[in-house]
Amino acid sequence: MKATQQLHEMGQSLWLDNITRGLLTSGTLHRYIQEFSVTGLTSNPTIFDHAIKNSHGYDDAIRRKVEEGTSGESLFFELALEDLTQAADLFRPIHDRTNGLDGWVSLEVSPVLANDAIGTVAAAKELHTRAGRPNLFIKIPGTKEGLPAIEEAIFAGVPVNVTLLFSREQYLAAAEAYARGIERRIAVGLKPDVCSVASVFISRWDVAVMGKTPDALRDRLGIAIAKRTYKAYREFLDSSRWQCLLNAGAQPQRLLWASTGTKDPKASDMLYVKALAAPFTINTMPEGTLRALADHGELRAALPVHGGDCEEVLAKFARAGIDTDALAAQLQDEGASSFVKSWNELLQCIASKSEVVKNAG
Repeated sequence: MKATQQLHEMGQSLWLDNITRGLLTSGTLHRYIQEFSVTGLTSNPTIFDHAIKNSHGYDDAIRRKVEEGTSGESLFFELALEDLTQAADLFRPIHDRTNGLDGWVSLEVSPVLANDAIGTVAAAKELHTRAGRPNLFIKIPGTKEGLPAIEEAIFAGVPVNVTLLFSREQYLAAAEAYARGIERRIAVGLKPDVCSVASVFISRWDVAVMGKTPDALRDRLGIAIAKRTYKAYREFLDSSRWQCLLNAGAQPQRLLWASTGTKDPKASDMLYVKALAAPFTINTMPEGTLRALADHGELRAALPVHGGDCEEVLAKFARAGIDTDALAAQLQDEGASSFVKSWNELLQCIASKSEVVKNAG
């Protein structure tokens, strides 16, 4: 049995952290669903920038849209929605079979709206309506400015993938925003079953402290943060507050591990996949990591419910001079800035491609 199937049977969902038109047209995504137990996927501006820049798969669509007078951000969202609605349709049987728990795809609102809660909610509503698919998450960053937008989007009935979370505290703030949105729906007689996932980024922790701590701590910070967050996640699900919401028909917000491709060339390509195996969670992994898992992955025991050795390990990092609270804030800020940079590069790429195909025509 492939490790991908073993992980799935352990109770963890495997999502692909990638989307390209070629994945769809070649049948590769369908094969991943059938052979590698993939049950969803995520996207972001960086992924689309690479997909459009590094292939000719979008040229014909761009040419048609340019001829129709579409450009810039509008052109991008048309391309993205074409890809993601096709992917959503591939995952729809899984979505239906799991009563909406799994089988999701994700589309991010414009990162330039990060400090505009009202604009973010309006964009989230519009994109979800345009997609016309029940299994499409709208990604909203779990920044301080994004939290009110998450609550409002959930209250409005828009499923949300909360992105750019890096710590237990950031996760709990996102979980609180989700819970408030659900509670408000219940208070006014609306159905509470609006789904959400909370995406916690892992590998960037270890990249940030590489060379700054003793060798014995190499590649251990991200996993320790994940263990601490998983403990908080399980406690939140077990809280009387959430039990009441479940009793009212709500769906629990699932924890998603993001940025799980190994960045350290000296470490195992399965480093984070092995360490983060846990029931009722999601691991969204790059294509190379997914294929490696299917090829030679070996699993070990599930993530400890009560955090295992996380506090002991984090104390060692503290003694080595690492302020994890400050670093979490820094990583979130850098992540938001990186997405804006990728967004601008994406729009430049689309503008360049539009010019090339227009001249070629």
